[in-house]
Amino acid sequence: MTAGTTASTVESSTESSPEGPASAPLPAFPMPRTDPLDPPPALAELRRSGQALTRVRLWDGSTSWLATRHADVRAVLHSPHFSSDTSREGFPKATAAAAALAAGGGGTRWLVRMDPPDHTVIRRMIGKEFTAGRVAAMRPMVERITQELLDELLARPERSADLLTALGLPLPATVICLILGVPAEDREFFQDKTYTAMSANASPEEVGRAFGELLAYLDALVREKEARPTDDLLGRLVVDQVRPGALSHEDLLGIARLLLIAGHDTTANMVGLTGLSLAQHPEQAARLRADPTLVPGAVEELLRYHSVGNHGLSRIATADVEIGGQLVRAGEGVLLSLNSANRDAAVFERPDELDLSRSAPQHLAFGAGIHRCLGVPLAVLELEVVLEALVRRLPGLRLAVPLEELSFRHDMLTYGVRALPVTW
Repeated sequence: MTAGTTASTVESSTESSPEGPASAPLPAFPMPRTDPLDPPPALAELRRSGQALTRVRLWDGSTSWLATRHADVRAVLHSPHFSSDTSREGFPKATAAAAALAAGGGGTRWLVRMDPPDHTVIRRMIGKEFTAGRVAAMRPMVERITQELLDELLARPERSADLLTALGLPLPATVICLILGVPAEDREFFQDKTYTAMSANASPEEVGRAFGELLAYLDALVREKEARPTDDLLGRLVVDQVRPGALSHEDLLGIARLLLIAGHDTTANMVGLTGLSLAQHPEQAARLRADPTLVPGAVEELLRYHSVGNHGLSRIATADVEIGGQLVRAGEGVLLSLNSANRDAAVFERPDELDLSRSAPQHLAFGAGIHRCLGVPLAVLELEVVLEALVRRLPGLRLAVPLEELSFRHDMLTYGVRALPVTW
């Protein structure tokens, strides 16, 4: 087996020594950042060490393997011998908030937690709503919303604003609410509850309460769609899947919850980091303004460079598997650092530099394998529209405060800035 490139089930009596030498304490995960725009430096050290996997200790005293190299992360994500089911004993939860997120749900099932065959069936049902053609047809809607938000921004006499609240949060929230058929007046409610649910510093009680309120609202919304289907994603699923018996009410509720949260939190934070990148690199923004054909590639580069999944993904082995020469026993967990994998010099030239004139389609910001983010076409469309609009309509975009004064979401499951005060 070539180290770091393939995964296979193995039969071996060799001990994997999960705890490592007794005299060597295990590194703690998550690891701290020293630069807010770069992954923790300890991840780079591990990635360059030549080890495929490292044993780490988590917040609750449990241990897990950690993958930091691009090839090893891909190997786990493509292997059929790892499960996403958080209910399995020993499944690694990187933070207390991740544990609360896994425990919450009120009986609904998350698509991201399912394994085949259930995952395959339900993903196929939802996938019809996110085909390239259907998403491309949304471009005029996304462009209209973006331009309206920027019109409001540019109308401000003070010529300064928080770009996150003016554009980053309302754009994807408005779009996903329109797709799902959620009333626009409820958008702020979802933003607030999602923020709490995705916070790594929120207590289990706070996370549980936020999810309870979200689920109560969505349950009422889904029941309304079941009684009177409307021409939106949830309404179509009622007609095509729920009424024929292919989906239960609980399944539809889980889908609504997943799409609502995943449909705006990650994109909102990428919009904030995109604005920050343009403000820090005006010469690159000018290059995009002069040649808009660079925008699609620039979006892929921004996704690679920022990788907003703060703590990556988690899996648990269902069989003995070898990853890059390291044996992972059945029942052992593996944490997958996407932001480390996306800075791997074995795949990306000058990986710690942001270069908006190149494209990085090999990035793992959306994951890989059967659980690669379902909403990739929509997220990419929104980011392309935002990037093109920002470089064209805010050519003098710059930070209104020093970088050192920005507050970053170190405590959140999705990384980003808490606010982005800019001027132009």
